[in-house]
Amino acid sequence: MGTVVFDLDGTLADTSADLLAAANACFRDLHGADVLTPADAGTALRGGRAMLRLGMSRIGRAGDEAEIDRQYPQLLEAYSANIATHTVLYPGAMEAVATLRSAGHTVAICTNKPEALAISLMTKLGVLGEFGALVGADTLPVRKPDPEPLREAVRRVGGDPAMSCLIGDSDTDRNTARAAGVPSVLVTFGPSGEDMAALAPEALIGHFDELPPIVETFWR
Repeated sequence: MGTVVFDLDGTLADTSADLLAAANACFRDLHGADVLTPADAGTALRGGRAMLRLGMSRIGRAGDEAEIDRQYPQLLEAYSANIATHTVLYPGAMEAVATLRSAGHTVAICTNKPEALAISLMTKLGVLGEFGALVGADTLPVRKPDPEPLREAVRRVGGDPAMSCLIGDSDTDRNTARAAGVPSVLVTFGPSGEDMAALAPEALIGHFDELPPIVETFWR
């Protein structure tokens, strides 16, 4: 059997509201008001610096990377304090994980969220133990789209990196899988879902119910 590796933000869980709240905490200190809105969920799922860059551009400070560097640790602190206030797992995510495991596949997480934050979030959501391994942005010296974090996640559950696939929601995930020479499945239920088809993954899913049958086609 193979190893199914999941991205976290925007794939297993909708973390956008808590990420936006953390960024806005920075902007309240810096600018006196919230700058980002729920419509910026797609940017939130690209990470803290992406949110800070967008917000800085809105307050007339585009390109102020020094201030972004100063604010980033504050964002992480605010996020860590309220990491699971609004975050929810996507419908069917854990049911799909259970189905994959019962079929004999191993499952892991490979995320560009810092490892400690990813572990904290999955623990608070009560599902960390359902995954055999978790590799974060700072687990290794490199992060996605470098293929090594994906391969490391597979190795940590005793799998063969050549017999794996990556489930994600972005060009980063598509490029990671391509670099590793393995299939990718991109979800279309996130804020950037309409853009996923253009990335030409091996498969697209609009609900996690669709995932287990697709995985079974990869290693026949």
